[in-house]
Amino acid sequence: MRIAMLSYHTCPLATLGGKDTGGMNVYVRELTRQLGHMGVRVDVFTRSQDEHVPHVLHDLGFGNRVVHVPAGPEIPLAKDVLAHHIPDFVKGILEFTEKKELNYDVIHSHYWMSGMAAGELSTVWHIPIVHMFHTLGLMKQRVARSAEEREGNYRIQGEKKVIAIANRIIAATPAEFAQLQWLYDVNEQKVQIIPPGVDLSHFYPIPDDEAKEYIGIPPCDKLLLFVGRIEPLKGIDTLIEAIALMKKRGADVCLSIIGGYPDLSPETLSSEMSRLQTLCEQHGLTDLIAFLGRRGQDSLPYYYSAADAVVMPSHYESFGMVALEAMACGTPVVASQVGGLAFLIEDGETGYTVPADDPRALADQLERIITSPDLRERLAVQAEEIAQGYGWEKIAARVVDLYHKVISQFN
Repeated sequence: MRIAMLSYHTCPLATLGGKDTGGMNVYVRELTRQLGHMGVRVDVFTRSQDEHVPHVLHDLGFGNRVVHVPAGPEIPLAKDVLAHHIPDFVKGILEFTEKKELNYDVIHSHYWMSGMAAGELSTVWHIPIVHMFHTLGLMKQRVARSAEEREGNYRIQGEKKVIAIANRIIAATPAEFAQLQWLYDVNEQKVQIIPPGVDLSHFYPIPDDEAKEYIGIPPCDKLLLFVGRIEPLKGIDTLIEAIALMKKRGADVCLSIIGGYPDLSPETLSSEMSRLQTLCEQHGLTDLIAFLGRRGQDSLPYYYSAADAVVMPSHYESFGMVALEAMACGTPVVASQVGGLAFLIEDGETGYTVPADDPRALADQLERIITSPDLRERLAVQAEEIAQGYGWEKIAARVVDLYHKVISQFN
């Protein structure tokens, strides 16, 4: 079996924590690796954003390729601009596959723009499309708090078109399945729920003292951790307000924030990063909160294992890969009770869920964990046990079953 994997707007090899790098990158990369291990050949097609990066890389192993396709200028572009270069992306893929004399059995596309490209390729190749949205525009609209955060109508219309042309849609959780039905009136027969997985050979508990030595903090310190993109949707301001409350109550705790570019000049710093750093200064938290910037996957297990809790105060998450990685490392997660997080985190068993945008509730649950070693240990053990059920070998097998099903029904 050979799969054409489409990840148009972001490369699975990119370092996490940037503007458009996150759970989807991890999903595409790790699924491709596991499929390769199972004997499934995969070519991942992504838009070239750097003319100095080779157009074909074999970093995912097993003979699988990441193909950087020139589509518009080879620089990062805003998503509304990217949408105009989808035809160039399709043309580039067709040229590459014709030159290599490649044939595929399924197109697996990720995010709505890749789905648009998949529709054109499916017409040429006469093969089915399996699609995963990762996030939904209408859900982001519902939680947007400013005009800047709102999604353009071009995305909503694009998502509806992808729903119409896809042969199967993978939803990460029952919550996403419900959102697809409720907001997009999707045919439920098209949707199959398959959660993302986690690499259990990479994410596992590291002894606390060894993890803290690696990242450079004293073993006695209480550490909270945020990992993700720096954008309003992630609710980091709520977490900073919670830390401020905990400080007033006398809690001895620090917070590390992984993601974004905190060390740029004031002129080039993102508006959200600037806002968050200013908020820290206003609360007198600059000595307690560290903006670490982006970190590679190799170091994340150390940060997760060193943390007393990982915090995800998001306003919307379709799944929450960070939560699953943290759980696999035996770290409790405290998160907003939204989307996939409400599904993944078992309240009081593997961590806690709290209402979104509620710093007091967030502070209360974080204090509960850091002040009770026995509770923290119980949550940690149960979190790791739950994560074992999400190993990529199990998840990829379900995806392959779906591939076989959609191929047989297409033919």
